[in-house]
Amino acid sequence: MKCSVQPIIKKWMFCLCVFLQLAALERQIFDFLGFQWAPILGNFLQIIVVILGLFGTIQFRPRYIVVYTVWTALWVTWNVFIICFYLEVGGLSKETDLMTFNISMHRSWWREHGPGCIRRVVRPSSPGILEDYSYVSVTGCIVDFQYLEVIHSAIQILLSLIGFVYACYVISIFMEEEDSFDFIGGLDTYSYRQPPQEHVELKPVKPVGKVL
Repeated sequence: MKCSVQPIIKKWMFCLCVFLQLAALERQIFDFLGFQWAPILGNFLQIIVVILGLFGTIQFRPRYIVVYTVWTALWVTWNVFIICFYLEVGGLSKETDLMTFNISMHRSWWREHGPGCIRRVVRPSSPGILEDYSYVSVTGCIVDFQYLEVIHSAIQILLSLIGFVYACYVISIFMEEEDSFDFIGGLDTYSYRQPPQEHVELKPVKPVGKVL
């Protein structure tokens, strides 16, 4: 069973990991451009754990795949939170600095660079204001930035759910193969190293000494 199923598992798991990595890398690039430190950290962990899950599949390590499965559940939860954040569900506000850990005032990169957006820099002429201070005006956006962020998170959730289901399937197959291998190996080990006692031939012991 192991020889026939494992190549197919490796093939599909590799393809799934490629899609997950491409989606995470694409998101990581734009989060870096927007200095979104919380999503940057999450994307980095996602990339590492996906590589770990692929390694566990190739090297027959179910524990690594279990780690990937647990992280996938957390990753889905995080992306649901991002969707609620940008849609301002439950009192959340997309205007806060939560995604930057409150250490900067940067916002999503898509806010000023979305499809169709026209970015204009307006320098104030009022006295007492620094000359390098400016206002940014964005108009003409085809899709608002919050919906682009929601679409990115929705794609991550979809791919992660597929990966979660597939990882559970891989774990079940690996556990079945491991149980069958231990059962057969255990019988062989017992018969080779510890032969049953009923097959041991008993011989009488003759006393050693002179016969009077």
